[in-house]
Amino acid sequence: MALLFFLIIESSSRLRLVGGRHRCEGRVEVERDGQWGTVCDDGWDMKDVEVVCRELGCGAATGTPSGTLYKPLAEKDQKVLIQGVSCSGMESELIHCEQEEDVFDCSHSEDAGAKCEIPETVRLVGGPDHCKGRVEVKHQQQWGTVCKAGWNLSAAKVVCRQLGCGRAILTQRSCNKDTQGQGPIWLSEVSCSGQEGNLQDCSSGLWGKNNCTHDEDTWVECEDPFDLRLVGGGSRCSGRLEVLHKGEWGSVCDDGWGENEEQVVCKQLGCGESIFLSAKARRNFGLGAGRIWLDDVHCSGKEQSLEHCRHRFWGYHNCNHKEDVAMTCLEL
Repeated sequence: MALLFFLIIESSSRLRLVGGRHRCEGRVEVERDGQWGTVCDDGWDMKDVEVVCRELGCGAATGTPSGTLYKPLAEKDQKVLIQGVSCSGMESELIHCEQEEDVFDCSHSEDAGAKCEIPETVRLVGGPDHCKGRVEVKHQQQWGTVCKAGWNLSAAKVVCRQLGCGRAILTQRSCNKDTQGQGPIWLSEVSCSGQEGNLQDCSSGLWGKNNCTHDEDTWVECEDPFDLRLVGGGSRCSGRLEVLHKGEWGSVCDDGWGENEEQVVCKQLGCGESIFLSAKARRNFGLGAGRIWLDDVHCSGKEQSLEHCRHRFWGYHNCNHKEDVAMTCLEL
């Protein structure tokens, strides 16, 4: 049994997705002889991604994006380790698929990417939407609650991020009678730094071992999910930029806006590189109306979402709609 456990750990460390918004999306990288390298996208399709998702313990395969969408790009001295991957879709690991390890005509411009759903292991229930409610985690195929002992806003941040919601705005270390859970109380003494990718990465007491009651069930509220879109350009990769905040779409002011910010938007939309547009071309997308949500946005270019870039407080600006950001990305 000990040997089997070792093999599982060894196998799982030989594949990873890099640069995505979460561990189940990104550029595909494999490990050979202690070195990580990329996978050529020759013949890469959804069957191959299905195997990647299965090996990583992620949810369903949802896309085969180019690995070049994910920044930072692969290092020039990093090798492309395999090409010509051909999976049936039923394999448990990518290494079991047919593949060519003699790479002869692939560069990093052809790196493969993968997108999978995040497996549902945490949820918020009893609230008005999926971003507000009682914290529940899934263990042994059964949902149970989380005790307030040790819980704080850092843990709430992890839950909000894992669910794809906005920032954590409230956590209550008890639920009222109407919102208390039933069944097992799975976790207690949860301790997070706030930077973890999912709640299971935080330290906690033993599953199911606590002396809590449902009077101590934890409640969390996150802002609504952040979203963005390009409108007025005839395609999802071109137009005037709008962002969704508090359920309302609004524009972004172009003060300080530049190439780094555009690259983040293009990546978040699943489009290619940004294309320079003249001021006249940008005006062709028309003027926005209503809210101007963001101003003085500053990105490094490495962020996975525009939400993670620095900006003024939501709704604070000194702009008018003649300064709305408009842009075009390459379509993939």
